[in-house]
Amino acid sequence: MAQSSSPISGVAERYASSLFELAREEKSIAKVESDLNSFQSMLESSPDLQRLIKSPVFSAEEQEKAIGAIVAKAGIKGLAGNFLRVAAANRRLFAVPGMIEAFRRIAAAARGEASAEVTSAHTLSAAQQTELKAALKSVAGKDVSLAVTVDPSLLGGLVVKMGSRQIDTSLKTKLNSLKLALKEVG
Repeated sequence: MAQSSSPISGVAERYASSLFELAREEKSIAKVESDLNSFQSMLESSPDLQRLIKSPVFSAEEQEKAIGAIVAKAGIKGLAGNFLRVAAANRRLFAVPGMIEAFRRIAAAARGEASAEVTSAHTLSAAQQTELKAALKSVAGKDVSLAVTVDPSLLGGLVVKMGSRQIDTSLKTKLNSLKLALKEVG
């Protein structure tokens, strides 16, 4: 597994590895992954929650209390709920998105899958995701799990990151390339 030299990614990898080992012992990897995906969805849709995990203004106690209430209301129990509370208590909430990504990568590798991060301009239908998985499987040679996010600023197309490879077919990138080409010509 490739390691980044970023201190945040190091923290994320360590926490995700520990969580994965605990989940494997309890035979609850799928449940933990589902709960972490739920939390990530909440995080992506809530600027207030993003502010809570990123801001150093909140004390560890405030973050822990807030995260405890959020995971209880969302029904995130067991390992994932405890994990998020521990991250808050240890002032590591800022690294939770990286922890979730690292956990997904570790879980996919344990299942014999490759993982791909897909960013699209709009929500992909189930049929589109199935077709994308099939195309990526032919490239990777094994099943591929997708982590799909939506970024309307792409205007159209996809950005797919799988391992060290990135394929950018977004309209935004194509327009920027055209803009640069026109500047060079005239």
